[in-house]
Amino acid sequence: MRNLRYPTICLFLLSISASHAQHFALSRLFYPNVTLKADYTVPSSLDGTRDFGLRKTGFFGIIPVQSEVQLGYSLRKKFDLRAVHTVMLAQFNQVQPTLDGTDLPTHGYKTLSLGVIRLQASIKDRLWVYGGGLGMTETNETFFSPQPFFWGGAARMHILGLRTQIMYGSVLAYNQKLRFIPVFGINKGLGRQWRASAMLPFMANVNYKATKWFNVDMLAGLNGYSGGFMVQTPEEKMLRRENYRQIKVGVAANAHLFTVLNVSLEAGVTTFRQLRTFNSARENLTSYTPATTPYIGASVRYITSRSKMSSRFTRKMGLGESGINW
Repeated sequence: MRNLRYPTICLFLLSISASHAQHFALSRLFYPNVTLKADYTVPSSLDGTRDFGLRKTGFFGIIPVQSEVQLGYSLRKKFDLRAVHTVMLAQFNQVQPTLDGTDLPTHGYKTLSLGVIRLQASIKDRLWVYGGGLGMTETNETFFSPQPFFWGGAARMHILGLRTQIMYGSVLAYNQKLRFIPVFGINKGLGRQWRASAMLPFMANVNYKATKWFNVDMLAGLNGYSGGFMVQTPEEKMLRRENYRQIKVGVAANAHLFTVLNVSLEAGVTTFRQLRTFNSARENLTSYTPATTPYIGASVRYITSRSKMSSRFTRKMGLGESGINW
């Protein structure tokens, strides 16, 4: 019973979960911001006789809670200078599958999660990213059977130049079962206007900055949801679990407006789709592969404040200031 297993793991892996475009921008960790988003997947054939569609809405917020520089002295009589930056993450999503154009009440899910990401850079240990979070998913029909989930992990980042960074680490996530996932990320500036980013095995993105206020992303990413619902008969109530995943390939156009707003419009196709249902013993009951279909999405991000120092830092390091999200 958990929505967005894959985006939540990616959420740790550098913040920026939530909506559509698969680009991650480290700059978003340095100032408070909140994103409202909506995503619509056009219904397509589920089994030759029925059509399966999907709608998703929600918000994602980032709140910095600590930024400081610490001076330490070890037992080996060596000084170490350490910079620490900590942010809190909050996310809410509403996922509504449809069958032949009709909402399925027991198959609609809402998810609320909270997390923390900590960036720590020092002369001795270089740059590390730590994160963890927990939340719950529930169907739209009831508040009495919440399903908890949690995630946590660490990644080492290497800054190879003003416009190149790589990262590797691992994530431990629980959602119906425990999973250990190794990850590798790269952010590479290609000339003055292009940047390539990837967080494998979850997403890849190429960004083109046309002007100071307009940029375009070409993206691909793995995401989906996982939820539970109850089937009630005169004799008993039976728990069912539904897992859905897809690969999205698309293009997003992003415009920065009035300094504090970023508007993003995205379109593409979803493919390699899979929809499965399980019983409480995790035995597979049904398995479908919905057809490839178009999707569209939109988001609005509000930047509550932004310091000149953080803007200059992220721009100099080439960490990215694209306004789109996942």
